[in-house]
Amino acid sequence: MYYIVYGLLYLVSLLPLRVLYILSDGFYLLVYRLLGYRRKVVLNNLQLVFPEKSLAERKKIASRFYHNFIDSIIESLKMVSASDTYIQKRVSGNWEVLNDLYKTGRSCQIHLGHTFNWEWANLAGAKEMHYTFLGVYMPIKNKIFDRLFRKLRSKSGSVLLPATDMRHAMIPWRNRQYCIGLVADQAPANPEKSFWLNFFGKPTPFVTGPETGARAGNIPVVFANIEKPRRGYYKVVFTLAEMEPGSLERGELTLRYARYLENVIKQQPDMWLWSHRRWKREWKEEYRKHWVGEQ
Repeated sequence: MYYIVYGLLYLVSLLPLRVLYILSDGFYLLVYRLLGYRRKVVLNNLQLVFPEKSLAERKKIASRFYHNFIDSIIESLKMVSASDTYIQKRVSGNWEVLNDLYKTGRSCQIHLGHTFNWEWANLAGAKEMHYTFLGVYMPIKNKIFDRLFRKLRSKSGSVLLPATDMRHAMIPWRNRQYCIGLVADQAPANPEKSFWLNFFGKPTPFVTGPETGARAGNIPVVFANIEKPRRGYYKVVFTLAEMEPGSLERGELTLRYARYLENVIKQQPDMWLWSHRRWKREWKEEYRKHWVGEQ
């Protein structure tokens, strides 16, 4: 069954991107206008983050978000047949930030959020950086699509590590130089084992793994953001966040990242994954011991 699905997707992916974007526009009308997929979640999130904006302004952001969201799915389909050169022509970046770090002989972490299109950025980065790139992924329940996405995400040389078993997956890399990409805006599964801080003025849990690993190994950290100059083209912007995270106080690196992410979202709100239930965890006073930053 896998080969049938892969073959069909491969044939569709051969269509020019401009034709695939026509399909994307059609799916946008279906998903947003007709079905209203997670529209309430999106608009509620936008109201929380941008209370000063009018409903019309928030709906405009939502509309652009759904366009970018559907585009990213169609672009992921294009990955089935797209060559490395094809992706590299459409994804630029200041890769020298990573390559200069590589020359120091140290590994590094990249902390990024759910900004489009992280799938293309993964493929381009694996070719442009001198590091071996480790990509953390969440296994998909459907075995066919799990196999498909593992194939697509590793086609440019990325080494995939399952988020469900990171402790064992990292063992072969403990004494080797690598760069690992960590999506650091995930909603934690366990709010009692999270950092809590004000994110857009609301108490919000953040995963502790990225900071904990960086501090324990004193691994340099780079923050990353993805911009979209025009349809079908992306720019990855890297910012060196900390060379010596081992010297930081508990929670400081996560707090820095949260403030960085707030700024990124404010600058290009339609590029973030608003359908993500980021604020589904309610604050409880018992979490006070895990609070970082200002009250």
